[in-house]
Amino acid sequence: MSRSRALGWIASLVAASAIVLAGPASACEGPKEAREVDRAAIEAFVQGRRVLSFAGYSGAGYEHPEIMLERATDFLKSEDPARTLVNAGGTAEGIGAVYEAAKRMGFTTMGVVSTLARDESVPLSKCADHVFFVQDATWGGRSPDTGELSPTSEAIVSVSALMVGIGGGDIARDEMLAAKERGKPVIFIPADMNHAVARAKAAKRGDPELTEFKGSAHKAFATQRRGPTQ
Repeated sequence: MSRSRALGWIASLVAASAIVLAGPASACEGPKEAREVDRAAIEAFVQGRRVLSFAGYSGAGYEHPEIMLERATDFLKSEDPARTLVNAGGTAEGIGAVYEAAKRMGFTTMGVVSTLARDESVPLSKCADHVFFVQDATWGGRSPDTGELSPTSEAIVSVSALMVGIGGGDIARDEMLAAKERGKPVIFIPADMNHAVARAKAAKRGDPELTEFKGSAHKAFATQRRGPTQ
């Protein structure tokens, strides 16, 4: 290969790499809006569109995030970006990695999250187009006193047409069980939380060393076959 052809080939590779690198950055520039709303406002926003909600680990992370994304992408491929909104909690950690994959595939993305995320300055995903904060004294799940869903979880379950859980703790479990109770399709895929993070948290609490990393959602759904639970 001549020197000029080699230089031209290298330049082409550099240009192609620049295009690839520029793609995600241009598609994910931070939320277009992030505002406090009530459930009715969220329902009005999604009216006429299908909401695919992903539930799973947040701060606990994933032991194999690449496998989580592969599973999530399988479901995204079966949806029409023109009529489906992708919801994954609004924040960047854990299951929030789904947002970038969804944006790459042309989906409009949204997040529904407790006002605690705003008040505690939890980073939002740059690939979540619309983030809705719901006034809530908790992060979600069911109240231990009343058994009712928190305002945040109620809003998520209310607008979701399909819930896909990839691992998950108490909040993900409660939301998926509530969706199932209302006759909505729920799909659960087992996944380990990040082992190192879980062990560090257990040590900080003074708990015995962990040997189980599946999360409480696994205990609720593991006996069910993979697929919609009605």
